[in-house]
Amino acid sequence: MNRINQLFERKQENLLNIYSTAGYPQLESTGEIILSLDKAGVDLVEIGMPYSDPLADGPTIQKSSTIALQNGMTIRKVLEQIKTVRDQTTLPIILMGYLNPVLQYGFEAFLKSCQEVGVDGLILPDLPLYEYETHYQGLFKKYNIRLIFLITPQTSTKRIRKIDALSNAFIYVVSSAATTGKQAGFEAKNIAYFKRIQAMNLKNPILIGFGISNQATYQTVCQYANGAIIGSAFIRMLEKSEHIERDVVAFVEGLNVSTVAK
Repeated sequence: MNRINQLFERKQENLLNIYSTAGYPQLESTGEIILSLDKAGVDLVEIGMPYSDPLADGPTIQKSSTIALQNGMTIRKVLEQIKTVRDQTTLPIILMGYLNPVLQYGFEAFLKSCQEVGVDGLILPDLPLYEYETHYQGLFKKYNIRLIFLITPQTSTKRIRKIDALSNAFIYVVSSAATTGKQAGFEAKNIAYFKRIQAMNLKNPILIGFGISNQATYQTVCQYANGAIIGSAFIRMLEKSEHIERDVVAFVEGLNVSTVAK
């Protein structure tokens, strides 16, 4: 069974998914960060494939991607780095990136490589739902890779139902109409949106991302979802870190995951 599905079979609440850009802060940091996150007790790891022309990434993640590209990170390198640590962790590993580099690699070849190195899921925000359903769904099934779709406050109920029907892992709920790392907290309209999605009783678990930066925002979204995704705040921590393993563990401990109350 895919590791993402295994995770949701044994845990449904207070999940923590941490995003980190491959090749940042140093080219060879990826494996150390994955293993440090495992040691810290996170539930999933999302590794960003750095790209020069992102759609949803705010300035913090864009900066980390620029540095990672300058460090020499490529899709092949991140796959190689994941392969080197795959036998040391059972964490579900998700790759997040954009469609052009995947098409350059070759779509089926990319999925095959993901399976070979132990990647469990992909987030490709610019892969259209229709294209997935029509052309790529069979390939994802063939290589046992899950595609995670994003929804936003602007996504219609009809489209959310369609995404839920096509999904078989979890749905990424973007907290607001902004890029990553822009929000300092949640307003009433954000909470109303979370409640609307929660009330839909989707068949797939939901994780909320964008704007989760500390214990308070993490604990807020866990009241309305199966868990949270943290990206920019983690990248900002890495920017200042002088000891990755120690600082990653401290970052996760600071969220007080075990104290979340429903």
